[in-house]
Amino acid sequence: MNPKCHIIGVLEGEPLFGEVAQIIGRAALVVGGTRLLSAIRISPGAQTFDLTGRFGEVTRLIKEALAAQNEVVVLATGDPMCHGIGGYLTSRLDPGTWQIWPQVSMVQIAAARFGLAWQGYFIYSVHGPDTGEWDAHSGPEHGLYPLLKALHQKDQLALYCSPANDPARIARMLITAGLEQDFEFKVASNIGGGNEWLHQGISTLEAAKAQFAEPNVAFLTRQSPRAQRTILARPDEAYYQRKPESGLITKREHRAVALGLLGLKRDSVVWDLGAGSGSVGIEAAGLCPEGLVFAIEKNEADFANVLSNKARFLAYNHFPFLGKAPELLVHWPNPDAVFIGGSGGALADLIRLSLKRLNPKGRLVIALISLENQSLAIETLCQLGQDWQLTQLQVSRSQPILDMHRLAPIPPISLLWTEVT
Repeated sequence: MNPKCHIIGVLEGEPLFGEVAQIIGRAALVVGGTRLLSAIRISPGAQTFDLTGRFGEVTRLIKEALAAQNEVVVLATGDPMCHGIGGYLTSRLDPGTWQIWPQVSMVQIAAARFGLAWQGYFIYSVHGPDTGEWDAHSGPEHGLYPLLKALHQKDQLALYCSPANDPARIARMLITAGLEQDFEFKVASNIGGGNEWLHQGISTLEAAKAQFAEPNVAFLTRQSPRAQRTILARPDEAYYQRKPESGLITKREHRAVALGLLGLKRDSVVWDLGAGSGSVGIEAAGLCPEGLVFAIEKNEADFANVLSNKARFLAYNHFPFLGKAPELLVHWPNPDAVFIGGSGGALADLIRLSLKRLNPKGRLVIALISLENQSLAIETLCQLGQDWQLTQLQVSRSQPILDMHRLAPIPPISLLWTEVT
């Protein structure tokens, strides 16, 4: 019989019996974290490997042991296939060379301690590299960003926490993101140890200052329904904007058409160049909940409005930058859609850069007011061999006059757009 890698779920403080105990007893190599290796009785002749801080070496070590006809055991806490090492290893080891021996998951144990029906909870793990505290300048590269996205989209979450990303750090992220009133915490700590602690009904502010013994599981439950906001073409007055210059904002009618021309999908990466008040990028973020929006604005007063509007509409996937394009764009991921609302005198350069960076089938939409910029943009697209279309929007809004109404025109705008092949 060929040797196997046995991925075994165990619980600290729980004895091992039967076939699982026999497998561990005859294994030539036992892999696990520091806590489990010290908690489980292992044969004196077995080689042990502490994977703490050395996760990337595990697959190679297991394959070498199996090739040498040695039995391998990998110890995991609870169910190895519930945010554990099981899924990682089964995707990397050859079929037929592994076997899973599950235990009750930590989420199940913690939920049972609280008497909590957990089938409606979204289970998530924040184990992984320590990327530090989440702050106002953090971006999608931060290890906690996927959790922040989930917190905006889910009402109940069960979290496998880690020593670095503990419930207190999660609570501090909620405060930074403006969600401090939205969730209540339940934390089961030192699960399986001799002195378990059940922390119930903790506010986010309380959790941010607390200490929790390892290991722990946190349940986050939304305390009030998520606000159901309009996503597309919000009223201009809903946005902070610089005045009296008739509002440095893409008007709602123009905004609706521009967002339609961008051809957005749920996971689109969007650039908003010359963000102004941020209205186009923020509405794009709402239309692309699985995507990312990167916005740039060079005027400090306008940038302050972008930040205020991002906070007002809880645009978690919208990342604004203060500065000039194209210098800052080099670090952004390639976009699926680009909106140019302001060019700062670099329109031709921005068009060239956008077309160079756009993903296949990506769209570029340019908002143009002056005839000179319209001519320059069309000339640039023609030089680059791009087919283009131009839509001119002449919109009027009703206004009261005495006991009647009249139509008052909004300054017209042209939307020039093209698609890369």
